[in-house]
Amino acid sequence: MEIWHNPRCSKSRAAKAALDEAGVAYTERRYLDEPPTADELDAVLKRIGAEPWEVARLNEPVAKELGLKNLAHDRARWIEIMVANPVLIQRPIVLTGETAVVARDDASVRKAVEGG
Repeated sequence: MEIWHNPRCSKSRAAKAALDEAGVAYTERRYLDEPPTADELDAVLKRIGAEPWEVARLNEPVAKELGLKNLAHDRARWIEIMVANPVLIQRPIVLTGETAVVARDDASVRKAVEGG
């Protein structure tokens, strides 16, 4: 299990605490410090079952600067932008087995802990 974590984010800290409380082994990836490659992000999005624009943080200043709300839904272009600006990636993401979830609430964290 792996968590893409931003320690400054309360949702991310809560998900990490829930994983700790559940006693599951995981690795922590501070994705702002160690951004995913385009291939990694593409694979994670497939595991989540989402398109990049569905997990983008559109209220971030850089999203507004780039005009993401009006950007055409070109998967490769969105992934390229999100890799270059990892703050745009919704957090936290918990990867387990063949699945992944955006773990922004207790139910999503439970789903990850229970294996998808």
